[in-house]
Amino acid sequence: MNGLSFEVRKIVRKNNFRSLVTVSLLAVAVLGLGGCDKLKARDQLNRGIQSFKDGKTDVAIEDFKRAADLDPNLLMAKLYLGTAYQSSYIPGATSDENQRNGKQALEEYQQVLAADPNNLDAIDRIGALLNSMAGTPFSPDKLNESKTYWQRHISVKPDDPEPYYWIGLIDWTLAYKSNMSARAEYNRIPGNYKKQVKDDQPMPADVRAKFAADQQKTVDEGWAALKKAVDLKPDYDDAIAYLSLMDRQKADMTASPSERDDLLKNADVLMDQVKQIKQKKAAAQPGA
Repeated sequence: MNGLSFEVRKIVRKNNFRSLVTVSLLAVAVLGLGGCDKLKARDQLNRGIQSFKDGKTDVAIEDFKRAADLDPNLLMAKLYLGTAYQSSYIPGATSDENQRNGKQALEEYQQVLAADPNNLDAIDRIGALLNSMAGTPFSPDKLNESKTYWQRHISVKPDDPEPYYWIGLIDWTLAYKSNMSARAEYNRIPGNYKKQVKDDQPMPADVRAKFAADQQKTVDEGWAALKKAVDLKPDYDDAIAYLSLMDRQKADMTASPSERDDLLKNADVLMDQVKQIKQKKAAAQPGA
């Protein structure tokens, strides 16, 4: 009985050893296949990038899809796939295909953020895409959603000037749209047909008061963000230009004629700075 047990134990150990060897070989094979798939994924990604550079967006999309399927952890494939969809999105176009392109781009970027919450490329591209989607038809909700992504960028990397610029741009857009809407609403009133308020004229007191109450916080936030962008990048001509435009929104909020004049004068000074910076940059270009 003891001898039989000994033989049985020998057979079991032998079979266990064979099983272990088999499992090990299978693991090596799987790892090899995984490594092969990763190499194929990177090759497919490179093909997609080249197709995208060549203007073959549809081909690039399929290349990026295959790369992501081969290696789900290759976030660059999803990032490029989102970029390809975004490049096909036309702001304001209402076709189903166009809307799908925008939605698909957002979904790809969100998958990147699910794996890497601080991925600035995905954060910025979502912010920019939502801003584009907010234009036609005009959507304050999408603009404010876009703003949250630029704020998210700041929480990750606060010394970058670009997200502050985008926040200022969004806030100016919200204030400007409200300003134009308030003027148009006033001008449509039958009794005001003979006293239309032009865009460069002060608002009537009641219209101005409502505009200021609605948009003061937005204008203050946007102005501060643009100022921060310029502090971080003194030759940021686009940010300075929107600071000028924001001063004009401030001018429409004040009841003081002298304060309004000062704000408008400062807006002109800022635009002169923009011209000087652009001229300096142009002169620094090779061959200028």
